[in-house]
Amino acid sequence: MEGIAIMTSGGDAAGMNPAVKCAVDYSRSLGYKPFLIFNGLRGLIDDDIEEAKRSSVSGIMHRGGTVLRSSRSKRFFDYESRLVAYENLKKHGIKKLIVIGGDGSFRALNQFYSDFKVPFAGIPATIDNDIPGTDYCLGVDTALNMIRSNVDSIRDTANSFSRAFVVETMGRHCGYLAMASAVTSGAEICLVPELEYDLDAIGERLRLQIEEGRNFLIAIVAEGCNMSDYLTRWIHDTLKVDARLTILGHIQRGGSPTVRDRLMAFKFAVAAVESLHRGETSNIMVYRSGNFGTLPIHKVTDSPASVDPALVELCKPLCR
Repeated sequence: MEGIAIMTSGGDAAGMNPAVKCAVDYSRSLGYKPFLIFNGLRGLIDDDIEEAKRSSVSGIMHRGGTVLRSSRSKRFFDYESRLVAYENLKKHGIKKLIVIGGDGSFRALNQFYSDFKVPFAGIPATIDNDIPGTDYCLGVDTALNMIRSNVDSIRDTANSFSRAFVVETMGRHCGYLAMASAVTSGAEICLVPELEYDLDAIGERLRLQIEEGRNFLIAIVAEGCNMSDYLTRWIHDTLKVDARLTILGHIQRGGSPTVRDRLMAFKFAVAAVESLHRGETSNIMVYRSGNFGTLPIHKVTDSPASVDPALVELCKPLCR
């Protein structure tokens, strides 16, 4: 039986575990011998590889993060380390790889394919939702629901004490989480890398609302703006509203995957196994305009990431 191995790499995201389970089960149904690679790229080099038994993926559907664990390995940049990884795969009879992660993981596996011609299929998994070519990445819905729950709770306190709360979400280069959260939580301010903001205009808009009876404010800020501390002070000094900052941090990456993330994980995993089964060598699974498909790795890594223009338009009034 030909070996196929599944690994997770890069930042963890809810939905990785359902994807692992489905990839194992579906590949076995097609006659492959599934393996699990633990600890990401580091595990490839250190031979943290074992055959996937049914018990290996039993009871993991509801778990957040990744039971395979993850890592970022600088050693993988060295050809000699990649050669060790290749020898490890040969030893186990593994001839195909599925990697669940972000574009950095895809680039690493593409280099591995260039070196040793080991075909791979990539499943996009990052809560930032910033992989080009796909409208959705695993973990996004769960992260948004974590943010929604926290913002709803913060709003209760904001209303009770007539305060402003600045909530910082993840998103170093992409403001998707902040934009989607701002729109769906009814925030008054949203600052993201994709949009220019005008604090003078924001201040004038909110002063009028305060005069009309508004007694609390919610601002959502993407971490990549580096504006959370400043905005908190600005609200206090300019609008004369008691303001507090809440940085959500890594709680956004955890939590039991939502129904949507579990379903998307299964559909991505089936697509990945089928891509390899068809003989494709270096494709990334994508979801665009309601349809699943594949893109060659170079079309993903060579393209800029962008946020849905319609969502950007919805957020523009919150930046001015």
